[in-house]
Amino acid sequence: MKYQKATFAGGCFWCMEPPFKNQPGVISVTSGYTGGGTASPSYEEVSSGKTGHYEAVEVAYDPSRVSYEQLLDIFWRQIDPTDPVGQFADKGSQYKTAIFYHSEEQRLLAQKSKDALDRSGKFDRPIETKILKAAEFYKAEDYHQNYYLKNPSNYKTYKKFSGREDFIEKNWGAAQAGRKLSETELKKKLTPMQYKVTRENSTEPPFKNEYWDNKSEGIYVDVASGEVLFSSLDKFDSGCGWPSFTKPVDAGAVTERTDSSLGMERTEVRSKGSDSHLGHVFNDGPKPGGLRYCINSAALKFIPLKDMEKEGYGEYLRLFKAK
Repeated sequence: MKYQKATFAGGCFWCMEPPFKNQPGVISVTSGYTGGGTASPSYEEVSSGKTGHYEAVEVAYDPSRVSYEQLLDIFWRQIDPTDPVGQFADKGSQYKTAIFYHSEEQRLLAQKSKDALDRSGKFDRPIETKILKAAEFYKAEDYHQNYYLKNPSNYKTYKKFSGREDFIEKNWGAAQAGRKLSETELKKKLTPMQYKVTRENSTEPPFKNEYWDNKSEGIYVDVASGEVLFSSLDKFDSGCGWPSFTKPVDAGAVTERTDSSLGMERTEVRSKGSDSHLGHVFNDGPKPGGLRYCINSAALKFIPLKDMEKEGYGEYLRLFKAK
């Protein structure tokens, strides 16, 4: 009963699921139809543009762990809010953007965020996204749910060639998945060691850090942003005294750059979402990949397998079911 709902229409609902699912505190994200007059519509009916329904996502979230303002910020970063006739390659009333509020508080916060975006001057056209009272939400067909996981190749191709991916990268860059915390906020959130490692590119002591010998099942997320980075399934004992992994869960979650400090050339690994220093990657790992991602414990937060669902990482349970 402590969970609340938020409903957003941002064009194709396939592209609206992942950003919210990657946010800690989000319990579930459901694709569906809302705002129209046809009861229990089919995808074909909504696609005709004659039902008045929007393609939308319904987000169930824990307000003690993620705020409605944070969800609004994620929403704005996924769409072109200046398009009055659809989103990117998809045009029609079913693809227009809207925020469907479930309470007066949500309405006020949505209006406040819309006004702030309009005043910011980020876009040179008016913000066209509507703020509407939540109506009956109809769950879309099963094949639409988690489409990005069921059909990753088709999803990535669609997101790229629809124009959405390039628009997000151009306007929001690495922070597109959610609001990036300021340095002041990070100093309050992180311990001195965590801040020193992630923001000042420092290295913690080997064998005297939290996760170097952790053998429990679960995932390792960015301590600053909560973004999923590594899994215990890819962790191994390299003998170096720091957590070592053969690969990240998603290669797109990390970036690599040349590090010429300490009189040697190494490959630094950073979190794409928060731009935090994580560690380095070396070519002396186990075969077949041969990589060793040597990562500071202070840059990570471990989510045990038994807690992944309640912590908002339920979608990653699939990794452990497949082993």
